[in-house]
Amino acid sequence: MAVVIAVAVTGYALTGSPSLATRGAPRNPLATQSDDADTNREIGLEQIAQMVDKLAERMKTRPDDAEGWTMLARSYTVLGRYAEAVPAYRRATQLEPKNAGLLADFSDALAATNEGHATPESLALLDRALSLDPRHPKALALAGTIAFERGDYAGAALQWQKIADALPPDGEFRQQVQANIDEARRRGNLPAAGPPAVSPSPASSSLQQSASSGASRGPSNRPAASAGASVSGTVTLAPALAARAVPTDTVFVFARAASGSRMPLAVFRATVADLPLAFQLDDSMAMTAMKLSDAKQVIVGARVSKSGNALPQPGDLSGESAPVAPGASGLSITIGEAVGAK
Repeated sequence: MAVVIAVAVTGYALTGSPSLATRGAPRNPLATQSDDADTNREIGLEQIAQMVDKLAERMKTRPDDAEGWTMLARSYTVLGRYAEAVPAYRRATQLEPKNAGLLADFSDALAATNEGHATPESLALLDRALSLDPRHPKALALAGTIAFERGDYAGAALQWQKIADALPPDGEFRQQVQANIDEARRRGNLPAAGPPAVSPSPASSSLQQSASSGASRGPSNRPAASAGASVSGTVTLAPALAARAVPTDTVFVFARAASGSRMPLAVFRATVADLPLAFQLDDSMAMTAMKLSDAKQVIVGARVSKSGNALPQPGDLSGESAPVAPGASGLSITIGEAVGAK
């Protein structure tokens, strides 16, 4: 219960006060007066950090609690505390060495501690993830991103094609992934149609080569994972606010239930440099047992965080969708409002 409570509070911090998260956006028609009362009891960032730290302390007495270590690692990741997420991921993967998704998350966090650049260890983790599950979406997305950033456009197209092959042929998200593939083929002077002119090889043969090239965390519109019920669309930054953001600012994309708890059901982290961003949120991005597929309707939001903190701060930029049902696609989220002082 301590694990769930601490992570739930951390997740709540992504949207923070309802008055801040929805300022300038249509009022949620399903909101109740109790939501406004909750605003007055908003937990501050310092308290959230203290609760996560208490969770970390408690985990020292639970060395074999794989779920607890995983939730702690993901809490640190969402808060941007990557250096602290790494040992938590390390312990979680020791307890679940055959969890491809966990290995991919660990690889991503390690790269984040190196200013977004791949390291030999992060590459080895991706190699393990793809060895366990050659079709794991996030591992393929990361592998393709690494290949793309080091100029191996054929390798990037190959990895991303595997994601596209698992998506409905007429789906919008398939088209967005295909756009990435087409860009890789264009840059690599590869045929515009059909598979790239490269034969499949073990993950390590393509990933280990990028360790010295300093691959970054990903190009714009990078593919996201797909698992179960999902919501997808595109996030853009309003031109009027473009001057108020820089490429390195953090962007949080999240889905929360349209009524009841405001704790995010799925979270994705990117940067302003990734905008416009094609996103897909699904159950693989859940931080707790509460999942997107459990909700009848969800609200999808996006926020530019100037500080990188999960809790909204004055000067951040935000936008939200109207309530939609899980499975909705083609959403258009415009980050068009500034978060004001409380």
